[in-house]
Amino acid sequence: MDVLERAVHGEALSTDEIVSLYDLPLADTAAAAHEARLRRTRPDIVTYLIDRNINYTNICNVACNFCAFYRTKRQGDAYVLSYQEIGHKIEELMSLGGRRILMQGGVNPDLPFEWYLDLLRYLKAHYPEVRIDAFSPEEILGLEKITGRTLHELLIALKDAGLDGLPGAGGEILVDEVRAKAAPARIRSSDWFRILDTAQILGLYTIATMVIGFGETYEQRAQHLVTIREQQEKALRKYNNGFAAMAMWALQTEHTRLKGKAPGASAHEYLQQLAVARLALNNIPNLQASWPSMGFKVAQTALYYGANDFGSTMLEENVVSVAAGHSRTNATLRQIIRHISDAGFTSAERDPYYNILNYPDVEAVLSEKEPVALPMA
Repeated sequence: MDVLERAVHGEALSTDEIVSLYDLPLADTAAAAHEARLRRTRPDIVTYLIDRNINYTNICNVACNFCAFYRTKRQGDAYVLSYQEIGHKIEELMSLGGRRILMQGGVNPDLPFEWYLDLLRYLKAHYPEVRIDAFSPEEILGLEKITGRTLHELLIALKDAGLDGLPGAGGEILVDEVRAKAAPARIRSSDWFRILDTAQILGLYTIATMVIGFGETYEQRAQHLVTIREQQEKALRKYNNGFAAMAMWALQTEHTRLKGKAPGASAHEYLQQLAVARLALNNIPNLQASWPSMGFKVAQTALYYGANDFGSTMLEENVVSVAAGHSRTNATLRQIIRHISDAGFTSAERDPYYNILNYPDVEAVLSEKEPVALPMA
């Protein structure tokens, strides 16, 4: 049985075997990835999520070379949103039927821990039906340093205040040699896994992430996938609570200090990596296509390269878009549903855990004169 066939049947490939996939014709890798996707998920369904990204502050002291979003507190466009401003954004999301926010910001040393706890309490008191997945591992590491609390104590306090899950942002390539070159002050791999492992122990929602285009080698990409797979195996076995999905996108450098220094990744490379990820991650059933970084057509193509999910409406996203120099961050339901339908799949709205909530009336949605879009605040 060759490596593609073994991967389709769900066997765990070694690092060397994963590296060998990059040398195969892309058509063969894609076909195997699509077959693996059809076996592990509903073959006729492509899911999506109605949610909103909220960046509560852009003040950050980590200063990653690939980030065009962060500001120092002295810059004129630095900000911290008030609780009321965040609440207004949630109300806009709820008016469109969304019940989940992804809330992240910079590592802002001037915000005390009580500010975060009070924010969560405020949001849960005013919007109890809305899920709050918030604070990347980088932000949690910053809070550890600010508060002096143990990680377990810190996450328990956040959970008790209303936190439902941690996003897996900051994964990029989980090989420290790559991370040190791209962003010397960036969270290291051991801390990323330590924080998400503790979140999984506590029953918090998590996803895994990957960003390609830093100039990493195929072996380093394979190492990233193997360590994600090993964490998933451990989390499912010990805590019955692993990563809900893998989200992957390409590095955007247009307005960053890495422009001209990191190669980024082409559509071809993105699709190849997605297919490899599907074959390597035999214990993570859900893979997202990334329309914000690659555009709708590439994301649509990704549905035949291993992806079974079109991601989320996002409605507001300021990190990838600023780095890329575009504003393609407000996907309407009509656009998402149209691209899923045109690709030959049935659209299904999901929750963050990939439970299907409903099936939209495609004909009614596509016949709308105006897209269903969020009036940006």
